[in-house]
Amino acid sequence: MPTLLTFPKGGVHPPEAKGLTAGLAIETMPLPAELELVLGQHIGAPCSPTVTRKDEVTEGQVVGTVTKGLGVPLHAPAAGTVSALGVSAHPMRVTTPSITIKTNREIAPVQYSRQEWQGLNREELLQRVQNGGVIGVGGAGFPSHVKLSPPPNNPIDTLILNGAECEPYITADHRQMVEKSAEIVEGAQVILKILGISNCQIGIENNKPDAIAAMTEAAAKLSTPQAQVTVRPMQVKYPQGSEKQLIQAVTGRKVPGLALPSAVGVVVHNVSTARAIYDAVVLGKPLYEKVMTISGKGIARPANLLVKVGTRVSDIVAHLGGVTPQLAKIVMGGPMMGFAISTLDIPVTKTTSSVLFLAEDEIDTSEHSQCIRCGWCIEACPMGLEPKEVGIYVEAGRAQDTGQFGVFECFECGCCAYVCPAKRPLVQFVRLAKMKAKR
Repeated sequence: MPTLLTFPKGGVHPPEAKGLTAGLAIETMPLPAELELVLGQHIGAPCSPTVTRKDEVTEGQVVGTVTKGLGVPLHAPAAGTVSALGVSAHPMRVTTPSITIKTNREIAPVQYSRQEWQGLNREELLQRVQNGGVIGVGGAGFPSHVKLSPPPNNPIDTLILNGAECEPYITADHRQMVEKSAEIVEGAQVILKILGISNCQIGIENNKPDAIAAMTEAAAKLSTPQAQVTVRPMQVKYPQGSEKQLIQAVTGRKVPGLALPSAVGVVVHNVSTARAIYDAVVLGKPLYEKVMTISGKGIARPANLLVKVGTRVSDIVAHLGGVTPQLAKIVMGGPMMGFAISTLDIPVTKTTSSVLFLAEDEIDTSEHSQCIRCGWCIEACPMGLEPKEVGIYVEAGRAQDTGQFGVFECFECGCCAYVCPAKRPLVQFVRLAKMKAKR
């Protein structure tokens, strides 16, 4: 058996908790009565609405554009009528501007068919990606057409597709690799043509043998001399799916601090983003749907759902039969890097990977205490930082002095907080330090 790949420094092994949904096929959620489209779906400038109240919209129509700065257009996920230009609840920003569409369920969904793309040049392919509103759907939300245009002084030789899905509970990427492997591989071929390279490596954690098998078969069937796709099984270790850790595991190259992957000749995309690029380029379908995992002991029926962007969490809960009496906490995203939410009236965005409904025995509610300087957080940190010092400085009112401990290299994976015996909220300390230090 080949050696399983991993990164050398730090990492943790939280309970996987994927059994609730790993074997469940993706199901399509019925169209809800309303959709709330957040205007700031991506990193960069938020969209400005191109529609007004009472406008009729069609499925796939552009309803928001970015005129200045980094961004991509926003599309209507379904036909209907614009009922409001207002604000929606948001897990991080509290509220955010949005467009509400009252959907028309009597209009049949748009059917997309294959378009020729092999003869298109790089600029034409990039335009299709941008026009499709494609961003990094794995969580970062970076506009994909920008990521596919690396600096010319950093020549790229390798594309890595991230199929690690190392966060506990989440199985959305897993199911797409099992059920949509050919589309993901063809999406990789589109990316390779845009980048002008031929080497794609797909990293998948070894706890997904069916995904490894499906992707290996698709890669073998579809690979060409111009687009060679290889599946690389990886050890199960969190945060294996983090960009820099994934690059080091797959290629052995270490990305310098505060540098981008292009500095070592690599571009990384999530497998779900590759599928979104397939949809945009091969089918001409914009990104307005999202496969996400709904899991935890606090939901009546766990599922992997294909939902329209803008669907409220409350509608998802209603579709799955409500919550259970054991529900203690709701988290948008994974348990390691997600955000707890206090209302179900929050809409799904392009980057929402999951919503977890956690019972009392799935969370830790014990209070934190002072740092005991055990050093466990330093051992666990995959970036080799000093989380304990950041926390101590923040509590002392010296957050602005935490740059010396690498606070800006932290990607908030939560390994430090997970291993801390004093239960200190180290990720929250880091976030606070970043905000204070930037002022």
